[in-house]
Amino acid sequence: MGQILHGSATTTHAIRTAIQRSCASNAALSRELGINVKTVAKWRKRQTVEDVRMGPKEAHSTALSVEEEAVIVAFRRHTLLPLDDCLYALQPSIPHLTRSLLHRCLQRHDISRLPGMEGDKPKKKFKRYPIGYVHIDIAELRTAEGKLYMFVAIYRTSKFAFVRLEKKVGKMAAAQFLRDLIAALPCRIHTILTDNVLCREFPAA
Repeated sequence: MGQILHGSATTTHAIRTAIQRSCASNAALSRELGINVKTVAKWRKRQTVEDVRMGPKEAHSTALSVEEEAVIVAFRRHTLLPLDDCLYALQPSIPHLTRSLLHRCLQRHDISRLPGMEGDKPKKKFKRYPIGYVHIDIAELRTAEGKLYMFVAIYRTSKFAFVRLEKKVGKMAAAQFLRDLIAALPCRIHTILTDNVLCREFPAA
């Protein structure tokens, strides 16, 4: 199998091996091999003859902030909605989010595949509800700038998702979220479902 070298490499694996095994000085090897003395010193210090991977140590987006990625990841894990449903629900909060940006973000965090796909555990199915049932939950996100709270509502009949980010959880934020949710839905809400204690802040529907 052929060796793969960095585009700017001035040495081969054989030369690097010879440098690491040689007892000659760096200056002597530099003259003998016709390469820079710093290159000799670099390969003499290393434990391998392979090039070091270039670029960022950890993959990250140049279009999405750390906070936006945290929201996307939390929303996906919380709702288990398909890609396009996630995109539709998140775009009001992240206007520059595109389908390709979303897909790459999910891939980076190893959640691009939903449970229930080939090789995974079966996806837990929602219980069937008649029109008018909405499940509301609140997830706490920790970012470099502090805490954010993600309000999530899922209309049980159609799986329509509505999401909002808030810096604080309280009656004012909860009431405004509920008003905006009611305005976004074509049908009247008559029952709110939740298993989150924070959702007690929501007024009765």
